[in-house]
Amino acid sequence: MKFILGTKGKMLTVYTEDGRAFAATIINTSPATVTQIKTEEKEGYSAVQIGSFEGKEKHINNAQIGHAKGKALKNFKELRLKNGAVPDVEVGAIVDLSVFTVGEKVEVSAISKGKGFAGVVKRHGFHGGPRSHGQKHSERSPGSIGGGGGRAGGRVAKGMRMAGRLGSDRVTVRNLPILQIIPETNELVIAGAIPGRKGTLVEIKGTESR
Repeated sequence: MKFILGTKGKMLTVYTEDGRAFAATIINTSPATVTQIKTEEKEGYSAVQIGSFEGKEKHINNAQIGHAKGKALKNFKELRLKNGAVPDVEVGAIVDLSVFTVGEKVEVSAISKGKGFAGVVKRHGFHGGPRSHGQKHSERSPGSIGGGGGRAGGRVAKGMRMAGRLGSDRVTVRNLPILQIIPETNELVIAGAIPGRKGTLVEIKGTESR
């Protein structure tokens, strides 16, 4: 099973032996503990739940500590298994960076940065209105939203692209190659940018685990 949790660190440039330069992101991981095996007979689906990043017991509720068999783990995530597959790990097993290899492509999921209320130019890439010929306040306006007696009968059609909240969504980026594995510091260097700000909780899994 190739599934581990980490937090997003800084970005840097990594140079390979053949002279290629990659924009990369450092992910600070922690050895994860398998806390639960879910089965189709009991829970209705097959999954492996892991817990990671130990904290102070006074900051973790007793239910979480009991679920983790006495460990004060802060974060729990689960990996769903395809077609009711039987997991190759047991409860209590430790999963660390040794399950990954340099050059392997992984899938990364995290919560993207929240950007608050945004207009249609920033949120959907609208061009806005013309900048000349007497246009004074419509540079970033959305234009017509199709009301009146049109296709929606005087209402705004469902799914109309308009201004609204942007960001703070779960985003998954696939096929990012691992450039470096540093077991001494539990760091993973992955090519490309990943969602979220520094410190965001990140899920990393092997592409065959999809």
